[in-house]
Amino acid sequence: MKKKVFVLFLTALFAIALIGCGNQENASKQTNEKEEIELKVSAAASLTDAMSDLQKGFQKEHSDVKFTNNFGSSGTLAQQIEQGAPADIFLSADQKWMDTLSEKKMIVEETRKDFSGNKIVLIASKDSDIKIDSFEKLTDKIGQIAMGDPESVPAGSYAKEALIKIEKWKELEKHFVYGSDVAQTLKYVESGNTDVGFVYSSDALLSDKVKVLAEADPTWHKPIVYPGAVLKDTKNLDEAKAFVEFLNTDEAQKILSNYGFSK
Repeated sequence: MKKKVFVLFLTALFAIALIGCGNQENASKQTNEKEEIELKVSAAASLTDAMSDLQKGFQKEHSDVKFTNNFGSSGTLAQQIEQGAPADIFLSADQKWMDTLSEKKMIVEETRKDFSGNKIVLIASKDSDIKIDSFEKLTDKIGQIAMGDPESVPAGSYAKEALIKIEKWKELEKHFVYGSDVAQTLKYVESGNTDVGFVYSSDALLSDKVKVLAEADPTWHKPIVYPGAVLKDTKNLDEAKAFVEFLNTDEAQKILSNYGFSK
């Protein structure tokens, strides 16, 4: 009888051990199969090249996060968000369009962070023989000038502000060809469709088809500041907030610097 009881006892212990192992295996499987989180980022076109490295840097500590990016002019992106376009994060090339969403109570205010800056430069195609070395030397004898649409493209708005400051806007206004974003503006100059153009220094740095002729004095326009914020409609608040905060880390700032951005 005692032997039978002992055998039953051992059998029960074995069964409990198997259940325990099964639970541990299931828990481990659930951990390894952690649900993937998608963050939709609406970002200024000037951030296109840097964004891949920034997101890879973030994923070192957040391997469960994947990104879907929407690049364009800050104004166009803000308008898309206003109209209901899905996005978790907005990264603007100026304060104006972030302020627009803020006024409409579409961002999580405490997540708003300034994370970078830039400079406005005058460029020409690499093979151009144009000798202009300052904004002040631009005259109405110049051909076509590429510029982001000042109404929606921050780079164009900054350039217009600088030209008004040095009293060149009215003289040159009829020569402007407006791009839908800074990427298109750069292409106009790279292709030779315009003689010169105004872009960010970060864009000029990454192109082997253009050269910088001159740089705008930063006192000619509002400070170029890139703010980022989480949008109120996000379903991934913690992860979105973590990414915006990551942009101000040493690692992210080094990446941005490598792509020609300055803070």
